[in-house]
Amino acid sequence: MLTLHDLACAKGERLLFKGVHCTLERGAWLHVTGANGIGKTSLLRLLCGLSPPATGEIRWDGEPIHALGETWRRQLLYIGHDSGLQGMLSARENLRVAAALAGSRPSDTELTAALARLGLAGRAHLPARFLSQGQKRRVALARLVDSAAPVWVLDEPFVAIDGEALQVLSGLIAVHLERGGLAVLTSHQAVDIPGRPGQLLELTR
Repeated sequence: MLTLHDLACAKGERLLFKGVHCTLERGAWLHVTGANGIGKTSLLRLLCGLSPPATGEIRWDGEPIHALGETWRRQLLYIGHDSGLQGMLSARENLRVAAALAGSRPSDTELTAALARLGLAGRAHLPARFLSQGQKRRVALARLVDSAAPVWVLDEPFVAIDGEALQVLSGLIAVHLERGGLAVLTSHQAVDIPGRPGQLLELTR
């Protein structure tokens, strides 16, 4: 269970949001919305333990995440708005590096299949610098295909992908939730996860 208790976030002297309360049971997902600059990405960074809240606390199964440290980080798969690919590495090599950092060692066949699932069949060998922005985004999202992390934190995952990839992504999230995982995502558009209505959290100051 993931609990956000009375969270507030500030950037310098400027308050981004305050009074955020939310509880997510296993198998649930949260859609974070709000005006530009309100702190949606900042909230995801708080969830990942990358920065501390101004007030409040985030708990995982009742324990504060700041006390859990690396134990909490091992529960996470975070995909930020920036795909974070190395331009000199191929799509497959980038995916292999991300898997290794998560403690996994998939085979070339598994990596190629994951990329194909996101519509990148035949492009696994291409250096990332030759890929379009949409293709780079799909390389990053291919990390979800075989992820065992129970908590997915996704910043604008539906941006820069076409309708087919969007359906694949929605399906991957749905299967993750069916297996008891959690997902927290930001999106400026309506999100449809098959068979899984989500909670909506609109950030305000």
